[in-house]
Amino acid sequence: MYRAFQKFVDRLTESTDRDAAQESMADMAATLNLSCFAYLALPHEPGGAPKLISTYPPSWTAHYLRRQYASLDPVVSQAIRDTEPFRWGLGLGPRVRSESERELFEEAARFGIRCGFTIPIHDNKGEIAAVTFATDERRIDFERSIRKHAKVLQVMAMYFHAHARRTLGSDRVVDGILLSPREFECLEWSSRGKSAWEIGTILGISRRTAAFHLDNARAKLGVRTTRQAVVRLVESKSRR
Repeated sequence: MYRAFQKFVDRLTESTDRDAAQESMADMAATLNLSCFAYLALPHEPGGAPKLISTYPPSWTAHYLRRQYASLDPVVSQAIRDTEPFRWGLGLGPRVRSESERELFEEAARFGIRCGFTIPIHDNKGEIAAVTFATDERRIDFERSIRKHAKVLQVMAMYFHAHARRTLGSDRVVDGILLSPREFECLEWSSRGKSAWEIGTILGISRRTAAFHLDNARAKLGVRTTRQAVVRLVESKSRR
């Protein structure tokens, strides 16, 4: 475990973008037999978009952000109120107080997010975030992993927050989702009416590579067309 944790810290320290940081956390979570994780940093300003780094299904995270579920999610509410880690899921705290909250949990379960362990982070800069490790496996297996590794997970969460606080302070965030430099660049040129071939010529890359980055941007934003991704980009910019 010591070597795995040291490797995680080294990779996280050396990572220079969101994707590398996400991969380091995902690999460490997998080492601990946890299938996925999500880091959610809450906005400073009312009405602002939360920042998210996650290995949850992209279609779920895009839907979650688009529907502004963070304002409804009982897990987020407890992470704001409390500083101690907690488990959650249907039949497991925090208590579901309304039908809409129950529907949120049931909807998440359909995407394979059935229960989780959330670590609230209230740092000395006044920022609030939460790191969640979730699973679609039977609860008994999940509980066993959490009991065994709870302290390690807390330290991982603090390290990840310290790194992500710098990584997420980027203009490349669209509706809380951080695009890679190339993905954002290609999407920006697309918003100016440029085709994949024209974008490739401008950036000195092939048409296929430009199309690849646009495909990735669409997947991360949970949309089917580049036009829809461009609309999300423009709307995100207008809210800044």
